[in-house]
Amino acid sequence: MSDLVEWAYPLAESLLADPLPRRWAHSRGVAQRARTIAPILGDDAELLEAAAVLHDIGYSPDLAKTGFHPLDGARYLRDVATPDERIVNLVAHHSCAWLEADARSLRDELEEFPREHAHLNDALCFCDMNTTPDGTPTNPIDRVNEITGRYGPESLVGKFIRRAEPEILASTSRVLERVAAVKRQPM
Repeated sequence: MSDLVEWAYPLAESLLADPLPRRWAHSRGVAQRARTIAPILGDDAELLEAAAVLHDIGYSPDLAKTGFHPLDGARYLRDVATPDERIVNLVAHHSCAWLEADARSLRDELEEFPREHAHLNDALCFCDMNTTPDGTPTNPIDRVNEITGRYGPESLVGKFIRRAEPEILASTSRVLERVAAVKRQPM
């Protein structure tokens, strides 16, 4: 385990485990999913695992400032925790966050953080949207339906996730295509 991954887990646990144990279970599940696609990530595998376990820290009551967890988590990481800048950017933009930022009129604030390479954004979206709130595997269609049901179809989050669904499915497809290509390569 790299220093980056060893640093990320206890930080995420300290922010999520007690106040939000289900969110902590989800974050651990997303990180586990990241480990399963490590072969397509090369040198970025540990970076993605660290971002995966940290992606929802903005939900922590100690960090929630704007109510938009990707932004709150990224700002905390940038301003307080000072990890790898790429982790900060992945947390800020995870799972189509730019679409929700638009709905919340926070697009300019989110643009404080540059987007990482598309393959990494796809990978984190894949991991998040293929993991239930309890940390178990699922598929993106069931996950979108679960989010819509939890928040309500007319809520800001319900509307955002339905708007993001085509991109979530496209991200998942791109990741699965890369996984299949790696599996087809001769040894």
